[in-house]
Amino acid sequence: MDDAADVETQHKNHAVYFVPGLHRGLRVLEIVAAARRPLSITEIASELGLTRSSVFRLIYTLRHMGFLEEEQSKQFALGPRVLNIGFAFLASKDIIEIARPELEALRDETLVSAHLAIRDERDVLYLSCVQTRSGFLSNMNVGSRVPAYASPMGWLLLAGLPQAELEELFRKERFVPLTSQTPTSTPELIATVEAAAARGHVISRGVMEAAGSSISAPIVDRRGTVVAAIDISGPDSAFDLDQIDGRYLAAVRAAARRISERLG
Repeated sequence: MDDAADVETQHKNHAVYFVPGLHRGLRVLEIVAAARRPLSITEIASELGLTRSSVFRLIYTLRHMGFLEEEQSKQFALGPRVLNIGFAFLASKDIIEIARPELEALRDETLVSAHLAIRDERDVLYLSCVQTRSGFLSNMNVGSRVPAYASPMGWLLLAGLPQAELEELFRKERFVPLTSQTPTSTPELIATVEAAAARGHVISRGVMEAAGSSISAPIVDRRGTVVAAIDISGPDSAFDLDQIDGRYLAAVRAAARRISERLG
C-alpha cells in the first residue's frame, strides 16, 4: 500500500481505523524486500521519511517477532517468519495444485527440472520446482526470486502490461545485467517483452547464466490474461541441444496449454 492511500478503498472512518504504526512496520518489510540486499537503519529511515530513532523501534519490534534479522553489522534483511507467511499464501493458490502434476509429467518427459512462477511487482517469484532425477539439479527453489527484467519467464509475465504501466514499474529500476543478454534499459526491456509476447514462448541460451538453457511458456486464465509461467531449465549438458526448438519446446507449450485449460 502506498503512503497515499487509495481514496476508492478508504472507509469513511479511515482516519479513525487506520493504524499508522502498523502501516510503517509493513512498509519497512516492503522496503527491505524491494532492495534485495540488507539495509541500514539510515537507508530505511530515508525511504520512510522518518527519524532513525523511530525506525529503530520499528526494526526492534520486527526483529523480536522474527520478521527481520541482522545479517551484517547494523544491516537488516527479511527474517524467516516472512517466509512462513509467504509460503502459507502460496499454498492457498489453486494454480500450484493444478500445475504440479503437469510439471512432474513435463520433467519426466524432458528429463529436465520444471518450474512454475508468477510475477510479484518487478520480481519473478518461484511457486513450484520439480527437480530432475538425472542429477542436473536446478538452483531455483520455491520462494526464489529473480529480477523480471533479466528472466525469460519474467518477459512473458510482463507481456500483459500496458506499455505505460511497464514504463512506470521500471522507471526507477537499476538494470544490473546478469549476462550480456540482459536488457539494460526500459526501452530495451519493452522491446524484449514485446518479442516474447509475439512468439508466445522464450527459448533461452545463456540468458541468465552462461552455459544454461531454458524454454518458457505463459499460463493464461479464462480471459487470456497471463497469470503465471512455466519453464524447463538447467545446464546445457541436461539438454539434447539439437532438440531445443523441437520436442522440448513442444512439450513445454503443451504443458502450459493443459495448465491454462485446467484453470478454466
